[in-house]
Amino acid sequence: MDGALAVAAERQSQVDAVLARLFSLARKRAEPLGSAYLALWDSIEAATTGGKRFRPRMVFAAYESLGGSDAVAAAHVGAAFELLHTSLCVHDDVIDRDFVRRGLPNVSGSFKNRAVAAGLDEPAAEHHGISAAVIAGDLALFNAYRLIDKSGVGDAVRGRLLEVMDDALFASAAGELIDIDFTLLPDAPHVDDILAMERLKTAVYSFEGPLQAGAILAGASEETVATLGEFGREIGIAYQLVDDVLGVFGAAEETGKTTIGDLREGKRTVLIAYASSAPGWEELAPLFGDAALDDEGAARLRAHLVQSGARGFAEGLARYYANRALARLVEPHIPASLRAELHPVADAVLGRVK
Repeated sequence: MDGALAVAAERQSQVDAVLARLFSLARKRAEPLGSAYLALWDSIEAATTGGKRFRPRMVFAAYESLGGSDAVAAAHVGAAFELLHTSLCVHDDVIDRDFVRRGLPNVSGSFKNRAVAAGLDEPAAEHHGISAAVIAGDLALFNAYRLIDKSGVGDAVRGRLLEVMDDALFASAAGELIDIDFTLLPDAPHVDDILAMERLKTAVYSFEGPLQAGAILAGASEETVATLGEFGREIGIAYQLVDDVLGVFGAAEETGKTTIGDLREGKRTVLIAYASSAPGWEELAPLFGDAALDDEGAARLRAHLVQSGARGFAEGLARYYANRALARLVEPHIPASLRAELHPVADAVLGRVK
């Protein structure tokens, strides 16, 4: 294992240890309160396990590149953003009425299956699973804030970190609401409106917040903190554009989700905004958002996304925002060590669609 991989593995190990301790203590508290509550905590831990720890990596990237050396504090802050991610994913599955994530039952699916085994019919079991997931997401969200409190930093820094976390959650909630409100529109939203939604829903908590938190933890200047937020905004939009492309054209075994789901759901993305304005969409429009969409219908929609230029447009836009992000790193107050740490992030984002 080379030096960079060893460092990344050590960072992940430290974050994993913080989360493992949190769940160990939670299970001890939950055990006297019943097997269902214990199972709920097990399902939250399962939802937090197996990811790439991308958001903690952003915290550590900024923190260590800017001279931070308290790995315990950084691990707690990184784990907080990971748990925030878990809470948003659990609630997002509730909104989307999904019972599977990465090919396995999610929190909703696990408790739905428990309800079926107990004799409930399918609608009642689904409601049971979704109800449990709402509770689980709430618990994960609350404990994300608690991990900031337990980071051991001084009051002033802790206050700033909590503000960053609050901004991330506030923006994500707005983005989620805008996203579901898009379904009320008769036509696809404008590209700019979709990009604004994706920045709020994903970029703030996945990139802007973790990078700024790492910088604040390291005692960086306000100028540096602001610039990292700008980098995070641009690269976060690029990331979501790529994610939307992969949601339709990616390999399910790599992305962990079906490539027909977004088309069945009628998810309003830049791909759809572009394709719906191209000739030929009127004939295909009834297929988009059809819960019974089959592989043949999905293939017709994908063909239109390619032929209309929608896929090329979305991928080109992702490259544009990645380049905008990299341009923020040339500021004189951004040290070379931080530039070197973040350049590969842009490469990795764009590399997902190569």
